[in-house]
Amino acid sequence: MEQTVEQKLKALYELQNLHTKIDKIRQIRGELPIEVADLEDEVAGLETRIQKIKAELDDTEDAIVNRKNMIKEAQTLIKKYDTQLKDVKNNREYDALTKEIEIQNLDIQVSEKKIREFGFDINNKTEIFEKAQANLDSRKGDLDAKKTELDTITSETEKEEQALVKKAEKSEENIDERLLFAYNRLRKNAVNGLAVVTIDRDSCSGCFNKIPPQRQLDIRQRKKVIVCEHCGRILVDEALTQELAEA
Repeated sequence: MEQTVEQKLKALYELQNLHTKIDKIRQIRGELPIEVADLEDEVAGLETRIQKIKAELDDTEDAIVNRKNMIKEAQTLIKKYDTQLKDVKNNREYDALTKEIEIQNLDIQVSEKKIREFGFDINNKTEIFEKAQANLDSRKGDLDAKKTELDTITSETEKEEQALVKKAEKSEENIDERLLFAYNRLRKNAVNGLAVVTIDRDSCSGCFNKIPPQRQLDIRQRKKVIVCEHCGRILVDEALTQELAEA
C-alpha cells in the first residue's frame, strides 16, 4: 500500500534518529581509528627502513671481509714475488717482478682506503639504525596504547551500534528508494550527518535560516516533502517528533 507523505516523513525522521545515535557512538571513538591506521602505516614504514639499513650494513660488512681477503691475497703474492726476486736471471725478470710487487702494494693501499671508508659508512648507518629502532619502539608503544584505547571503546559500544545498524537497515526497507537516495545524499553532504531536521524558533535547525510562515504552515500540514530553501535538508514539524516520541 502506498504510504502517505506523513508516514514517509515519520519513517525518515525515525531513520535519522537511528543514524544520529550511530553517529554519536562513532564520535566517541573520534579520530582513534584514523590515528591507529596512521600509526600502523608509520610503524610499517619504519620497519621497512630498518630492514633496508640492516641489509646495507650487512653488505658493507661483507665488502670489508672481501677487501681484507684481497689484502691477504696481495700480501701472499708479494711474498711469492720477493722470493722469486732472489732467483732472477736478468733485468727483464727483475723489472717484471718489481712491477707486480708495486701493483699488489697499490691494491693493498686501495683496499685499506676502502675499508676505512666502509668503517665510516658503518658508523653513520649504525647511528641512523639505532635512532630508527628507538623511534620504531616508541611508535609501537604509541600504537599499542591507541589500539587498547580503541578496543576498550569499541567493546563498550559495539553491541549497541550493531543493534542500531540493524534497526536502521530494517527501517530503510520501509522508505521509498528515491526518497532514501535523496536522504543518503543529504546525510553525506551534511557536516553533522543531519538530513531530516525540525523547525526551531521559526528556523531550520540544520542551517538556522528563517523559514517563512506560509512554508511553516505547509510543513505542519504534512501534505508533501518540503526541504529547506537554504541547505536542502528535509523539514518536519515539532509536533511530528513529539508524536513519534509518545508512540
